[in-house]
Amino acid sequence: MRYFMFVVADPAAEPYDHEQDTIGQWVDEMTERGISITGERLRPVDDATTVRIRGGELLVSDGPYIEAKEWVAGFDILECRDLDEAIEVASKHPMARFGTLELRPFWPLQLDDAGRPVDDVRPEEDRA
Repeated sequence: MRYFMFVVADPAAEPYDHEQDTIGQWVDEMTERGISITGERLRPVDDATTVRIRGGELLVSDGPYIEAKEWVAGFDILECRDLDEAIEVASKHPMARFGTLELRPFWPLQLDDAGRPVDDVRPEEDRA
């Protein structure tokens, strides 16, 4: 099963020790185990651009959608047997101590003939 792992910076956590805890060691181990599909750091939230359409108008703004002390600092895509293995993998990542890791299983998109998801969970009246 494929998981998306959000790597979230948390200023309230203990400071990251670049000498003792290297993300490179985690990447090497997970690549060797065939678990790490890809992963990247993300630029700080100050470099974010938010895009949305409201009332038919394109709205583009600099910065994150929400103001928060925590922010997504990176991501990894993992291929794990199950959630237990994904948790074990995440627990070895240095950011488990210095930030927060959120695991979400992929949800494959299957469309019907009208282009709507076949497993859409929204109430019928909310579907457009």
